[in-house]
Amino acid sequence: MVFLRRFILMLQFLTTIPITVNLKVTEEDMGKGLVFAPIVGLILGGLLAGLHYGLSLIFPPAVCSALLLAAYVMLTGGLHLDGLGDTFDGLFSGRPKERMLEIMRDSRVGTNAVLAIVCVLLINWAVMSGIPASRITWVVLLFPVAGRIGSLTAAGCSRYARSGAGLGKSFIDRCGAWEVALGLAMYMLIFFLAAGYERMPLSVIPPVTSVVLARLLSRKIGGATGDILGAVCELNQSIFLIFAYVLW
Repeated sequence: MVFLRRFILMLQFLTTIPITVNLKVTEEDMGKGLVFAPIVGLILGGLLAGLHYGLSLIFPPAVCSALLLAAYVMLTGGLHLDGLGDTFDGLFSGRPKERMLEIMRDSRVGTNAVLAIVCVLLINWAVMSGIPASRITWVVLLFPVAGRIGSLTAAGCSRYARSGAGLGKSFIDRCGAWEVALGLAMYMLIFFLAAGYERMPLSVIPPVTSVVLARLLSRKIGGATGDILGAVCELNQSIFLIFAYVLW
């Protein structure tokens, strides 16, 4: 029952899929529930793959990719894009650590946030538009999974940057080696079943890049936040799409 509760919690938190179940949850449920992030990514990827198939019967690749990304933003509520924007607003503000953290928590959107979000969406759109029809289905299915294994891995290898409470604290403090290992096992199985044995080398890239990104983004503030986990998810997705385009 505890696993089902945490899985439903992650679906409610990470997506806008209407699940009207009232759950009594703890901080431990939030952090340890992140192990189900790859499964949530698979559900999102499955919805997007089905939508892409329908759109591809009507629209050319460029229009299809644009509509698909718009649907993806709606399915996630822009949660990770918001984290990406807040991260770039704070880290590239040129301010001291504490001020950076304040800026990241500020609900107002700055220039760096807009630039980061626009650049990531443009990259995703351009790459997806150029991927041949013979491999676009498994790429669309897996890129949300690649993003969420990034958040899970980043949470497991980071420490919390703020001195006080925050939404990211539950994930970063409570997500341990066991959650990362189990999440990686689920991720590898999903990747194998969706993309096949010959493409398994590509599966190594998202976990590795997530650790690198977490280290780079955390360096200025001495740790990670929930916004950084969102930024890692978004950047990981773009990196995965680029490698999928170039290598396969």
